[in-house]
Parts: sequence; C-alpha cells; structure tokens
Amino acid sequence: MADTSLPKAVSGPLNHIDDRLGSSNFLKRNVKKVFPDHWSFLLGEIALYSFIILLLTGVFLTLWFKPSMLEVHYDGSYGPLQGVMMSEAYASSLHISFDVRGGLLMRQIHHWAALLFVASLMAHMLRVFFTGAYRKPREFNWFIGLGLFTLAMVEGLFGYSLPDDLLSGAGLRITQGVLESIPVVGTYGYMFLFGGEFPGQDIIPRMFTLHILLIPGIILALITAHMMIMWHQKHTQMPGTGGTEQKVTGYPFYPVFMAKSGAYFLFTFAVTALLGAFAQINPIWLYGPYDPAAISSGSQPDFYMGILEGSLRLMPPWEITAFGYTLSLSVLIPALVPLGIVFGGAAVWPALERWVTGDHRNHHVNDRPRNAPTRTAAGMAMISFYGLLWLAGANDIISERFHISLFATTWFFRFAIFIGPVLAFIITKRICLGLQRSDAATMAHGYEAGIITMSPEGKFEEVHRAPSAAEVAKITSKEEARPPLPAVDANGVPAKGSKGPVGHLRTRLNMWWNGDSIPVDGDGHPHEHHEQELVEDESRKELTR
Repeated sequence: MADTSLPKAVSGPLNHIDDRLGSSNFLKRNVKKVFPDHWSFLLGEIALYSFIILLLTGVFLTLWFKPSMLEVHYDGSYGPLQGVMMSEAYASSLHISFDVRGGLLMRQIHHWAALLFVASLMAHMLRVFFTGAYRKPREFNWFIGLGLFTLAMVEGLFGYSLPDDLLSGAGLRITQGVLESIPVVGTYGYMFLFGGEFPGQDIIPRMFTLHILLIPGIILALITAHMMIMWHQKHTQMPGTGGTEQKVTGYPFYPVFMAKSGAYFLFTFAVTALLGAFAQINPIWLYGPYDPAAISSGSQPDFYMGILEGSLRLMPPWEITAFGYTLSLSVLIPALVPLGIVFGGAAVWPALERWVTGDHRNHHVNDRPRNAPTRTAAGMAMISFYGLLWLAGANDIISERFHISLFATTWFFRFAIFIGPVLAFIITKRICLGLQRSDAATMAHGYEAGIITMSPEGKFEEVHRAPSAAEVAKITSKEEARPPLPAVDANGVPAKGSKGPVGHLRTRLNMWWNGDSIPVDGDGHPHEHHEQELVEDESRKELTR
C-alpha cells in the first residue's frame, strides 16, 4: 500500500524496492532526514563533487595514456618536438593534448579539479577546526579528514609526475631524495618505488597503478565512511539558526537538499569546465621530456606541495656523518618536520583540548570562532606557519620580481616562520576578545542606528536599537568559560590528574585556556539607562524615544 505521507514520485519507487528487498522503511525514514542550511557546509560538498569529476575525467585520460618509460621518437602533431627522443608516457600525454578530440580539455579539467579537491578539503577542514566541529562525538571523522588530505597530496604528486616532462621530473627527483634521506629504511623505500637507480624504468608504471587504482580506492572508501558516520551522527549546526544540542533544524533530504546538491554539482562542474577551457594549466609541451641533467628556472609545484618546497629551500645544508653513514638533515628535516607539525598537531588537538578543558560532553552546535579565542589563535598560528613556508617555496621568484637579494629573502623567511606564528596567535586572540566585547556591548546597549537626536536641553545622543532575535540567538550561543579544574575533591584529597608535573601543567593550561572570556548578557535587551530604540512606523515614519 502506498505511503501517502511521501510524494508519489518517491513512494512509488520505494514500494517497488520494498516488494523485492524489504528495505523501504529505512529509505522512507531517511529520505526525510533534515540537513542544516549554511553556506559553509557546501565546502565539503565541493570536495566530493570535484572528486567525482576527477574520477570521470581520469577514466577518459586512462584510455589513451601509456604508462611506459620505453624510449620512442616523437612523431605527433606538435612540431617543436618532432623527432625528439622521449618516454612513451610523455609522448602519449602530448598525443592526448594535441591529437585526441577533447583531450587537452579533459587534461585541464582533471588538473583543475585536482586543485579544487585539495583546496576545498583544506577549506572544509579549517571550517571544522575553527567552529569546533571536530569535538566529541565527531573525532573519527576528523581523523578521516586528515587521512583524506594526506592521500590527496600524495595522489596529486603522483598525478602530475605521470607525464614525465621536465617539470614533473624535477619534483620526482626531490621525492627520490626525500625517500633516500630516511634512516635505515629510506633506501629500501626508494628502491621499492623506483625499482632501481633513479629514474629507472618502473617508476611511471608503478605510480600509474597507485594513482588510478589503490589511492583512489582508499579515498573513495574514506569518503563513504565519512558520509556514513556523518549521516548517523547528524550534521553539526551553526549557532543562532534555531537548532539546539537536541534538535536539528533545516530542510529535508528530499526534495530540497537533493535538488540543491544536484545544482551545486553542476555549478562545480561548470567552474572546472570553464577553467579547463580558458585557463591554461601545466603546458607540458613547453617543458620538454625529462632529462636528469637539466632543470627549468622558476619551476614551482602545485600549491599544496608549496610547504615542502619552501622548507627545502630554507633549510641550511646540514649533514651528520657517523660510523660511515651520512644523515642528510637538510632533506630529512624539511620533508618530515613541517608536515609533522601541521598534521600531527591537527591529529592530537581534539584529545589535547578535551584534556585541558575537561570537556567530555557531546557537541552538536558549533562555536563561533571569536568565542574560542585560544583555539582560533592556534589555528591562525598554524595557517601563518603553513603560509610562510608556502611563500618561501617561491623565494627565487619573489627575489626576481621585487629585485630583492635571494640571500636576504631566504633569511627573512627563516626568521619569519618562527616569529610569524607567534604574532598571529597574539593578534588573533586580541581580535577575538575584541569581538566578544563588541557582542557584549551589543547586548548591553543595542546597535548604533547612525542617527543623532537632540534633547530639549540641547544634549546630543546617538539612537540605539535592540538587536534582532536572530542576532540575540547567535550572540547568546556563547558557552561561558568552564570553572577551573578542581585541585582537591570533596574530601580534600588532591583531585585525580592534578598531581605531579603533568597535573600542574594541565591546571596551568586550563587557566590559560579559560582565562580570557568576556561575559555576555543573555537577556537580549539593552540596559535601562542606555535604552533607545528606532521604531519605524510604516505609515508615519516617526522617530520615537
């Protein structure tokens, strides 16, 4: 019997499925699932849609690409390289670009979608971090996001190395050097990937298999797990939207969310298609085939590898030789330490915050970044660390364009990566506290209306008006600072976790974390001695006090 509570277009197919699989109750229940409506939630959807575009365009490119290091004479359409010896991988990439109908467009859409995938992942994770959406019970999804971002960087590295042109070959040479610098196991890893001395004959076929099969399969599995966990736990909600820790507000999955998602996928595809058609990217024919003895000037990797490029350029040539072995710190430290700080810090942060604050509650409503000044300041410090290393990866171009000594540019960034994050932390925290004071003033005095009135006594005052109900809900969503961790329990015995150096450290961190918090008056009304409201009567437009 048809379910009249659902549209006919939905109930008909569900009953058809239920007759065969007996699963329509699950589908009927979840087709009405409510999804919160906020623009920042679309950042994760961009990552999903760009990954779908990557899969579709990747299948097209796979049909013509030849993952082989076999040397051939090029006889394709591109005149400047006629007769040049090159690998089949590079020759087939040129063939796709110049001789396959729509091949260049697909190559460029694929490359732009890869950049968009990594950029949207990065933006999505920053949104999750700054709003505290990683807190209990969503820690697993936070770890999945970190894994996705790491795999996306490796996948991108292998992807732009496949054409075997001079630019990608230079990046592959750096990869070989990093692998070889790892103590004990580095040589084995290097030989396992390259199959022999650099560049060897096996690197392109092996990277091709990893790029089109293994890593995309893992990414797809992680995305599926991420969405299943999110579906079960429900989406977090932004403060002031009417939702609470127990209630979700938004639009149903069908038809509203489904229609919006379908349209948003088409928008994402349109953007990548327009970029692929009109914005040239990775013109491999300009670089020529890879030659271990040659390198191009001003070469730059894709943006997400800029942090590794910058750390390599800033590191002094340090080496340690002992017992006949050489440890290349100038390669090992830049390759492992910066990403270890970024990804390692992000991985331990949920547990660290929970340990410092003693907050083990479930959280379904996000924080406003200003209301968690320590977290927001730490995030901006990490962004400045990442961004300065990213800029340092272009120190030669900065030096050339701005006519600054390369030596001076390098030393500037060497100091900036230590000073910049500290300044970013201090400045960001002061800004957050200033915004909290602004919210408190809004609750106490209302908004400045921009209108000056004169009293009969000749006194000039600015008219204030009360904040709207939505603004009050947003401001009063701030959680007041939790009390300090108790030093003793009810019996006067030192509380668990407060003893010893670790306990003292936790107590001090807790005081530092919660020390700066501006209380907000939650009544939603200005105080009496400041109360002035602007009331607009639609018929008379009179100003009253």
